[in-house]
Amino acid sequence: MLLRILKEHLAPYRPQLGLVVLLQFVGTMAALYLPSLNADIIDTGVAQGDTAFITRTGALMLAVSLVQILCSTGAVYVGARTAMAFGRDVRAALFHRVGSFSSREVYQIGAPSLITRNTNDVQQVQMLVLMTCTMMVAAPIMMVGGVLMAMREDLGLSWLLAVCVPMLFLAVGFIISRMIPGFRLMQTRIDAVNRILREQITGIRVVRAFVREPVETQRFARANDDLTEVAVRTGRWMATMFPTVMLILNVSSVAVLWFGGHRVDDGSMQIGALTAFLAYLVQILMSVMMATFMLIMVPRASVCADRIAEVFDTGTSVVPPASPVTSLEGIGELELRGVQFTYPGADEPVLREVSFTARPGQTTAVIGSTGAGKTTLVNLVPRLFDVTGGEVYVDGVDVRDLDPELLWSRIGLIPQKAFLFSGTVRSNLLYGKPDATDEELWRALEIAQGRDFVEAMPERLDAPITQGGTNVSGGQRQRLAIARALVRQPEIYLFDDSFSALDLATDARLRAALRPVTTNATVVIVAQRVSTIVDADQILVLEDGEVVGRGRHAELLETCETYQEIVRSQLTAEEAA
Repeated sequence: MLLRILKEHLAPYRPQLGLVVLLQFVGTMAALYLPSLNADIIDTGVAQGDTAFITRTGALMLAVSLVQILCSTGAVYVGARTAMAFGRDVRAALFHRVGSFSSREVYQIGAPSLITRNTNDVQQVQMLVLMTCTMMVAAPIMMVGGVLMAMREDLGLSWLLAVCVPMLFLAVGFIISRMIPGFRLMQTRIDAVNRILREQITGIRVVRAFVREPVETQRFARANDDLTEVAVRTGRWMATMFPTVMLILNVSSVAVLWFGGHRVDDGSMQIGALTAFLAYLVQILMSVMMATFMLIMVPRASVCADRIAEVFDTGTSVVPPASPVTSLEGIGELELRGVQFTYPGADEPVLREVSFTARPGQTTAVIGSTGAGKTTLVNLVPRLFDVTGGEVYVDGVDVRDLDPELLWSRIGLIPQKAFLFSGTVRSNLLYGKPDATDEELWRALEIAQGRDFVEAMPERLDAPITQGGTNVSGGQRQRLAIARALVRQPEIYLFDDSFSALDLATDARLRAALRPVTTNATVVIVAQRVSTIVDADQILVLEDGEVVGRGRHAELLETCETYQEIVRSQLTAEEAA
């Protein structure tokens, strides 16, 4: 998976990668040439007292060093820009992919895990690309070039290379094999910490209301300790990496000096050649150490790449049509025929054989007990889920055959939980219609009964809204969410229990203000309060996912026992009449 992701997302940057390889090759060759020049200075210049040779060779060494510095700096600069661009592209692709998911896929993977994959996991793979460009490319060049240059200096000591390099590879390979399971488990533990932390931040009011701070603290501490235990265990193996490398490096240096000293003593080798051979040995082992440093990152990056690829490979259950319908002739008629829906893994369907038609100019209300399937029914219209049986039609066309953009442009959904984005009142309202004028925004706020509290804010339309709209009350959030849908002026309005946070007086004023605006639109209202839907043209009563009553308020009071029970629980007999 790691190679697949690198291949796909680094393809546009092949010229930059080629330039990195070229710069690293030139810079590494320059670094390998320096010990040979130093050996010449010792054996020729110093030994013979040739000052002119020392000066010429020293100047050449300075020039070679300058080339090495320029090439290494250029390689790091180009490599860093390429790695950052790669990370940007992967994050954008992940974001786009998650945006195509239905609610089913989001629940399946989990929001905390998706956040971790788009941040921490991408960062790990991005860091691998960066270190590859800055270190890994140079390591094999230096390793092979160092071996050749060392053998050129003295073939008699080359057997030390055949011992030291494999020994280093075996030691590092053993350590890395112990680290891979830890890296894999670490990412899972990070997901768990993110999930618990997200739950606690989101549900802080519930935690405090039930005085559960000590329990939640212990729950987070357990997850944190689990992560720490894996990280420490893996870190211990990682900590042995560099001492092992340095031990082998130092022992190898001592061996070169010992055996090389005997060769110098018997005249088989010159002091300059011994100095150069030692420098090449250090360069070879340092390149192995750089390669092992990369091998430390590869297992974790591989695990992260698997998790990223899982998101890319997860298909959405809401599949766009192959040949979508791109235009509709009607004005928003909504029809459900024998609709059935079952959540993944559930034994029983949430909705069974639900059929009704909602026409423009009419208000269709859906009421029922908690868990009856009201919200699920509304979510099937904009294809947040797809039906598992039956069909949903908009203007006579199955929603599964419609172009998604066309479908969504016809619908104004006000969800059960009104959500506002961080920004301003204006930016939230413009989600419904980006080119709306201030006059249109104020008109929508007036209909939604939100003009008064927005005008009372010092910045009015430019008043700040925090993430989730936590700086306004629940009722104000609902009215802003309703205004956001009204700005759009869609053909179909879906109110999913969108009046629950409003007092009865505000609820009545809002519904009265909605009537002239929705004269030519289809309105579907999911509600818990009978007072909200008492004037609806058609009321559907849901019980256990089935329609057990259909008609107007007065008709249902006579014919539907479930509706009678709901009315009795909320209204007196006189109010019901």
